[in-house]
Amino acid sequence: MKFSELGLEEGVLDALDSMQFEECTPIQAEAIPIILQGKDLIAVAQTGTGKTAAFLLPILNELSKGRHPQDAINCIVMSPTRELAQQIDMQMEGFSYFLPVSSVAVYGGNDGSLFEQQKKGLTLGADVVIATPGRLISHLNLGYVDFSKVSYFILDEADRMLDMGFYEDIMQIVKFLPADRQTVMFSATMPAKIQQLANTILKDPVEVKLSVSKPAEKIVQAAYICYEKQKLGIVRNLFQEEVPERVIIFASSKLKVKEVTRSLHSLKLNVGEMHSDLKQPQREHIMREFKAGRINLLVATDIVARGIDIDDIRLVINYDVPHDCEDYVHRIGRTARANNDGVALTFVSEKEQGRFKSIENFLEKEIYKIPVPQELGEAPEYKPRMFPGAGKGTGGRKKSPNGGGNGNGRRKSYGRKPASEKKGQR
Repeated sequence: MKFSELGLEEGVLDALDSMQFEECTPIQAEAIPIILQGKDLIAVAQTGTGKTAAFLLPILNELSKGRHPQDAINCIVMSPTRELAQQIDMQMEGFSYFLPVSSVAVYGGNDGSLFEQQKKGLTLGADVVIATPGRLISHLNLGYVDFSKVSYFILDEADRMLDMGFYEDIMQIVKFLPADRQTVMFSATMPAKIQQLANTILKDPVEVKLSVSKPAEKIVQAAYICYEKQKLGIVRNLFQEEVPERVIIFASSKLKVKEVTRSLHSLKLNVGEMHSDLKQPQREHIMREFKAGRINLLVATDIVARGIDIDDIRLVINYDVPHDCEDYVHRIGRTARANNDGVALTFVSEKEQGRFKSIENFLEKEIYKIPVPQELGEAPEYKPRMFPGAGKGTGGRKKSPNGGGNGNGRRKSYGRKPASEKKGQR
């Protein structure tokens, strides 16, 4: 579908034309008409599908008609991070170039003049406020922000905001908003906590869900079937002699991230950690060091699975099996970008075998099982049907010929010599 078929105002179409945007992405084709109708929306779409334009364009379209109060805040766009808020603000500038619509980006930073600039935009009534939760609440608490005229409330990457612990902040902001607003929520996944938030702040929302795309074929995927206590040993074994540049290790909790980071520090590796206990300046420092190559290994929760924009990540390790297929795709999608090759390894404990089998079913492929290094002792067999959650949607598929972690295929060496691999041993 072309943007010209959506009934958008001339000023919006002129901006799209100048930016050489002609064809809608699937999420834009589905979401824009719903938002233009004034309905609440919850949309599930991955990063990179064009969702920012999917909510900015219809909002700008309505604001450009001159039916909203002047010198008042008419729309709030919530973003989980400063970086994403800046990206949205840049797109906002492009889309609104031919429109009489003003905006201000509100996010944290150490610059006092930046805070004053944000205060000015909020008090003068910028049409669109693009904000992170914490900084917006800081302005709200000072008493000079009026949200009584807000018509549109947008939550971008809502699941990531909840992962970062912003639920209470979001609910506090909602208390300042009019009840008759239009609310739009975009999320990459739809866990129970997102559904709960949607039920709380949306009214009879239309649901749009794009199917999750499969990982890029050039990503080499493999797994270790192991005991939980063997995972750290596998990491040490992988990086015993040489560390590949730019490795991300995803763990399921902040505690696990800290545990793995301490272990890698003891090996004298250049490692950083990323989780919601860190303040924004700390996160920004870690990301700068990682991008610059001064940190080789980044151990992180899913907080960065959809927020990192580095093209030359060579290896992603799932220290824990993700809870759903969408998270798996987001995690391993950090590698093999910009025509680079990449490797994704997943550590699968006994309790995680059912979840991992569900991921294999979704991918419609058996992921190769690398034998656990012999010096770490015997490993469990891969028998996911024996564990909770296994076999969902298997449709009678055959077991992996490499099940049980004793496959005979050649494995890739990640900067070290492989341990001896005798048939039948682990």
